[in-house]
Amino acid sequence: MPTSTRPLTALAAIALIEGLALLGYAVFLLVEGLRLGATGPAEVSNVPAIALQVALFAIFGAGLGWVTRGWWRGRRWARAPFLVAQLMALVIGIPLAQAEGSERWVGITFSLMAVLGIVLAFTPAVIRALDEE
Repeated sequence: MPTSTRPLTALAAIALIEGLALLGYAVFLLVEGLRLGATGPAEVSNVPAIALQVALFAIFGAGLGWVTRGWWRGRRWARAPFLVAQLMALVIGIPLAQAEGSERWVGITFSLMAVLGIVLAFTPAVIRALDEE
């Protein structure tokens, strides 16, 4: 593998991991919704709300799959949606990192991956590889 494609491969891997995590969470929400039904306050725990959550996480996960393909092929357009996803990961990851229990490690992992992705997206090697497109 040429050195110039290694950073793009790392960015593709980050996007893929995050996309799979979001798709997995959508499946988890769907299974829990079917298994337990709507539990919790009626304002946020009803069938349309659960369906919306499942759809949103699945769409964002699939979108990151699309971004993964863009990074893998060295497409310049992949940077903008990737950066938006990383900022969203920080918005979710930082509060989770301050929580107690296993949520803390999920938050720390997502936050570190997001920061790594943001930094990596602007490295000279990535800029050169995207300019070669």
